[in-house]
Amino acid sequence: MSDQPDYSLLDQPQILQFIFYPRGDWAPPPPGASDHSVAVDEGVSISCRFYPASAGSPCILYFHGNGEVACDYDGIAPLYNLEDISLFVADYRGYGRSGGWPTFADMSADAHPIFNLFANTVRSLGHNGPLFLMGRSLGTHSALELASHYSEHLSGLIVESGSANMARLLRFLSTPVDPDRLKKLEEAVTAKVRSITLPLLILHGEWDTLIPPSHAYYLFENVGSEVKRLVIVPGAGHNDIMLVGMEQYFSAIREFVFQR
Repeated sequence: MSDQPDYSLLDQPQILQFIFYPRGDWAPPPPGASDHSVAVDEGVSISCRFYPASAGSPCILYFHGNGEVACDYDGIAPLYNLEDISLFVADYRGYGRSGGWPTFADMSADAHPIFNLFANTVRSLGHNGPLFLMGRSLGTHSALELASHYSEHLSGLIVESGSANMARLLRFLSTPVDPDRLKKLEEAVTAKVRSITLPLLILHGEWDTLIPPSHAYYLFENVGSEVKRLVIVPGAGHNDIMLVGMEQYFSAIREFVFQR
């Protein structure tokens, strides 16, 4: 694929404080779940939580939204497990038990050792089902990063309430940037999206005002995948898509990961 995006354009204090909301919240894993960590920098490790279903179940590496932490999924992961889907939720720097402080460039780079931890952990624990990526909101960027590099190891990509449009964020924040650098960033991100050939499922709320549905349509139209599906959940916003469209939400995921 083409050159990697230069995310340093986004790593300005006024942008980072809008993108990231690190929380140090942590609770012990519930029965059946387990915590795992991977070193991403000197003295810095990222923590993840694995919620296993059956040994042959599809396993999803899940990147959450900017105000969440992995242990928030203690009450959500059982819904995936009921569908016989395993969930492996990753934190970012500064979130949960993870060290350091988040930046956009580090988030993108950290996705790679997180993926290796995910794949090695689930296989070492005897899980031999297909592997998937899922990114919710902010987590979309980590999922897209991995989808553009590890397609031979993966069976599909799921994006929930996400966007790949970096320029929109900068314009929304009225952040002064070098137009040439912004153009290069947009071009590099678009090239990354177009390089992705994994089967794709996009879930988006009809009334999402934080990331409007137009971003879901943009991603759907520009991704290089031949097999792709866009599901717009009626009446749902940015943070209530699963609650509002529970049946539609899990039906789409179930059909996607089990290829029904």
